[in-house]
This record gives sequence, C-alpha cells and structure tokens, in this order.
Amino acid sequence: MITFLSGGTGTPKLLRGMQKLVNRHDISVVVNTAEDIWISGNHISPDLDTVMYLFAGILNTDTWWGVRNDSFISHEEITRLGVDEFISIGDKDRAVHIARGEMLRKGMRLTNATKILCDRFGIRETVLPMTDTEVTTQVKTDLGLIHFQEYWLRAKGKIEIEQVVRSYKEPPVATEEILAVIEASDTVVIGPSNPITSISPILACEGIKPALNDKLVIAVSPFIGNAPVSGPAGALMRAAGFEPSSQGTINCYEGIMDIFVQDIRDPVIVSHSARFDTLMIDEEKSVALAQEILRLAKDY
Repeated sequence: MITFLSGGTGTPKLLRGMQKLVNRHDISVVVNTAEDIWISGNHISPDLDTVMYLFAGILNTDTWWGVRNDSFISHEEITRLGVDEFISIGDKDRAVHIARGEMLRKGMRLTNATKILCDRFGIRETVLPMTDTEVTTQVKTDLGLIHFQEYWLRAKGKIEIEQVVRSYKEPPVATEEILAVIEASDTVVIGPSNPITSISPILACEGIKPALNDKLVIAVSPFIGNAPVSGPAGALMRAAGFEPSSQGTINCYEGIMDIFVQDIRDPVIVSHSARFDTLMIDEEKSVALAQEILRLAKDY
C-alpha cells in the first residue's frame, strides 16, 4: 500500500498518474482540511473534494477544482439575491457541500461523512481527512486575520501577508483510520502541494510524525527556483519564515523525509535529491513521475 499526504492541486496531479499504475485499492490519501469553510450554510472542503472528484472521474482538470461541465445556476441566483458568495460554486459541487454539511450538523465525524460520499461516488481508493477536529488556516494582513480562502479567492492573493496562523478549539489529532493506513503502507509520499497550507497542517496533527518514523517517506518539491509551480506557496513560505524554494521546503518538513524529489529545471542545489520532470502538464507526465517515485521506493 502507498499513502499520500495531499493538498488540492499539485498532489492530485501526481495521483492522476499513480492510479494508472497501482491497484486503486492500495492507494490511500490523507487530505488537508485546514482550508475548509462554511459558505451559504454548506460545508466546503476544497482539497477533499478535488481528490474525491479526481478518483470519481468527474474532476474539472482545466481548473483542478469543481465538477467537469458543472452549471452555476444556484451561484448566479444566490449572488443576484445579494448573498456574498465569493467562491463560484457549481450546482453538482454544491450538492456535495449540502450533503456533507447535513451529515456534520447531525454529529457525524468528517471521516465518516467522507467515506459515505466516496462510497456513493464509487471510489475505490481510501480518502481520509487529516483530522475530525475543525482546523482553520488564517493569514494576518493589514485587515487583520482572514480565512485563507478569503485571501486566495476573494483578494486573489494580492494583499500582503505578515503571518500564517492555524486556529482550532482543540489541538488536531490524527484519526485511528489514518494511523492504520500509514502503518499498513510501504511508502508515504508527501506530494507537491503547498508546504504551509496543505502539508504542514497534516504534519501538525498529533500522531502523524511518530507514525512516519519507521516509514519510507518521499517528498516532492512544489518549487522550481523561488517560484511555486502553482498557487501562493511563495508568499506563504515567506510569511511562515521559510525560504520559498526546495531547500525551504526541506527545512519546513524538519527532516521527516528519506528521499527528496526536485524538478530537473530547479536551479537550487539540494544534496542527494532525485531529479525528475515534476510539472505534470498532462496525464502522460503524471504517469511518468509516478513511475519514477515507485522506482525510488522499490530501490530504496
């Protein structure tokens, strides 16, 4: 079995290739939920949804969020009625948010709600939220603390951030399900997702780091030079006190990895790293990188 730690863009591109090479029942994904948010009365879990939609074969891979060929009638009507819905939510996508919100309001664990949704989509992989505890990533700006989604989607990432803050009522704890899949795995892959908002929240869950101690951990850099492949990782790394680069990514992960993978174009020199094409601009590239990662794991 192979387990991935995932955010919502870079790692799903790798998963796209991996599902072509590995028995899909042998793939487990622990997904960041610190970007979750309630909007219009419904629960959005953007990274979970992207992973679920990918495995269900319905992900819009032009945007890497939402359902392919979705309509936006409800969003258009809600905004016309004056509701400040700053995220464009498709109708089928909204149905998932409604269903999950109803389950959570009735007291169901997010882990169980996710399993029900995956079962209804016919997903064969194991998809797990990083914790059942509510965790929120916020950024400190001149406007005060705002939710990460407000920063990235409403403000388009164009305002200066001073600090990244993770808030919760109770410290997040890894679930028994997560610890079980890690224990059963031969390899754990930290995908090329945002180190600050996607991966660090997972690693901060109590129990995760000790569970990784005896496992082969392969981490894939999301940087080429000082620029992330996608998203606001550069600004967030600086705000969190790390250099926005592959070396900064290694420092952020605090030595938990055994193998580090960089892009072949990355000018940053990291000792003993493996170098492959990590851009994954299409499915063929995703499969090629997945093959290299499987080879690294086999040869380690």
